[in-house]
Amino acid sequence: MTNDMHLGIEETDSCHPSGVPMESAVCGQQELHNLLNVLRPYGTAQNPVGVRDIKQVDSSPAFTDQDTSLIIAGPCSVESEDQIISTAQALVQIPEVKMLRGGIWKPRTRPDAFEGRGEQGLVWLREAKHATGLPIATEVATPEHVELALKYEVDVLWIGARTVVNPFSVQQLADALNGVDIPVFIKNPVSPDLNLWLGAFERFLKAGLTQLAAIHRGFAYYKETPYRNFPMWEIPIELTQRLNVPLITDVSHICGNRELLQATAQKALDLATDGLMLECHINPDAALTDGKQQITPDELKLLLANLTFRSRQSGDVERDLAGLRGEIDDIDSELLQLLARRMEVSEQIGEYKKRNNVTVVQMDRWKKILADHIATGEEMGLSAVLINKVFDAVHQASIERQGRVMGNED
Repeated sequence: MTNDMHLGIEETDSCHPSGVPMESAVCGQQELHNLLNVLRPYGTAQNPVGVRDIKQVDSSPAFTDQDTSLIIAGPCSVESEDQIISTAQALVQIPEVKMLRGGIWKPRTRPDAFEGRGEQGLVWLREAKHATGLPIATEVATPEHVELALKYEVDVLWIGARTVVNPFSVQQLADALNGVDIPVFIKNPVSPDLNLWLGAFERFLKAGLTQLAAIHRGFAYYKETPYRNFPMWEIPIELTQRLNVPLITDVSHICGNRELLQATAQKALDLATDGLMLECHINPDAALTDGKQQITPDELKLLLANLTFRSRQSGDVERDLAGLRGEIDDIDSELLQLLARRMEVSEQIGEYKKRNNVTVVQMDRWKKILADHIATGEEMGLSAVLINKVFDAVHQASIERQGRVMGNED
């Protein structure tokens, strides 16, 4: 069975819905057909990951035509028939929107909250597809979800971040989809573990699925940041360099709030993302899940109008540079943490010296330490001038810190 037969795709120049202006409606079947072209072929179960490219950038209007990006939009959760139909009808009026997303199963961190409509939600999502012609996408987490999604004509499946962290769950989904030719988008795991993400691709590839793409939705981070999920741009960039997969950025889950959406979406485009996923609700303030990160269709239209879509070539250069810059940012962050820890130890030394009536500066010891650092640094390819300046500055800061502890400064 071909994928086009499975999804019911017909090659046609006309678009679906009644009541939708032809000049603004998205011909969903043709758009999906283009998307499928960009995602096939990736390889076979016998080929290791990376041998064949997923992303056929030279022949993909879905991702590269006129330097545009695939825009996927829709509510976090399918809540009611009226909500999803109204949202879809508003989104189909936005030419950039090529696919409708909607969550069906929404297990929350804690129970007793809204956890999705289940099968009934799929009925409504399919109605939205038929009413607008937009291809539909939803998340699956179990083989039962897969069976129901296929039953109700879901065009694209995505694997959620909490599922990707569990290789057992990923393997069950890969087994359930064995022999089914359907696009599967794989979100990054919650934790910043590139190998987990790569492993998920490998499992679906071994099951014979060749239409794979990545979704970057950010990562759990131990430090407080403005984001709901810290972007760590260097990780998805590294993934695309390893696999050359199409990369879709889930801006809503990265941000966690509406205020950051515009700047983060632009950042993703500057790094040559192949698409954006944005959560859009007809009435976000009444949303049953993640209302703060959802926007109205009118707000989405304005957001897209204010984005700068850069040329693919310049974006690829920026993406490569961003990987290196991201690595430098991580190193700088580690340096700052180490310096802060060093100052803490300097204070402890100052307190010890104060109790034992020891002078703050012991020059003979410091000269020997500095000479050792210079020698070690030169072996690592670092200049003596750099080592001297860095450690002299650190030493002076330590003296000042110890001086304050010992009461030698005003």
